[in-house]
Amino acid sequence: MTADEQNKLNETETPETQGSLVKSDPLQRYLAEIRQHALLSPEEEHRLAVRYHETQDVEAAQRLVLGNLRLVVKIAFDFVRLYQNALDLIQEGNIGLMQAIKKFDPYRGVKLSTYAAWWIRAYILKFIMNNYRIYKIGTTAAQKKLFYKLNQEYEKLRALGDTPSPKLLAERFDVRESDVVEMQQILGDEDLSLDAPVREDSETPLMQLFASGERPVDERLADEELMALFREKLDAFAATLEEKERDILARRLLAEKPATLQEIGDTFQISRERIRQLESRVVRKLKAYLSQFEEFADMEIGPGRP
Repeated sequence: MTADEQNKLNETETPETQGSLVKSDPLQRYLAEIRQHALLSPEEEHRLAVRYHETQDVEAAQRLVLGNLRLVVKIAFDFVRLYQNALDLIQEGNIGLMQAIKKFDPYRGVKLSTYAAWWIRAYILKFIMNNYRIYKIGTTAAQKKLFYKLNQEYEKLRALGDTPSPKLLAERFDVRESDVVEMQQILGDEDLSLDAPVREDSETPLMQLFASGERPVDERLADEELMALFREKLDAFAATLEEKERDILARRLLAEKPATLQEIGDTFQISRERIRQLESRVVRKLKAYLSQFEEFADMEIGPGRP
């Protein structure tokens, strides 16, 4: 972002506060706070990016984030016509900025701001698509293309004197005519409150017509019973193993964060290769044992991390 753009951002009211009698709203307070963080010179930005890339220094990453917060605001303001809450857009853009800094390679000859802008826009656009309506849109390539450009192309054709029919718009975007009609309906319709009644003479809210996202109680109970049975079979299997094999089963095959081969090898003062051989033997034994039971015969079992 250039110095002129920064000055313009500092001096201009945001779309949410133009004409407002109260200027100290949350957005204005946020803008005031980020102005306290100085912009980074190209040399300083490169030095910090190299430092973080090579050492994962958290302080360097923090300074890179703080130095680019105004870039996020500038990009977020480009999308307020699609989503009115600028703070939500800024928040998502900040997440994109942090992701960009995490993945940025300072040795490729690309400016961080140029690279970060792509990530910031991507996170903002994903947020808009997920929250533009109660139901999710932008799930196909055609929907994404039409969501961003349909109204703009419609007005452009009208200005040229053409009739922006669904067929013509479909040809312009290389999509199906039905895709255009569907997106026009999505962009033109207003959301309904889920608390609204299904009919004027009814007290039943729309919410009650939606299926619950929770799994049925009988399915959850069945899973709990199956898991209890699995633990019982595992305990019986473990009792048939030698000490080293039981340790491998517990710390490698069943652990949420498996121990390494070297860590277990150090415990028993043997090589990591020997632990790998023992682990393979335990896996074979466990597969053979579980194959006796119909419920677990097809269970995937594999070794832990190296």
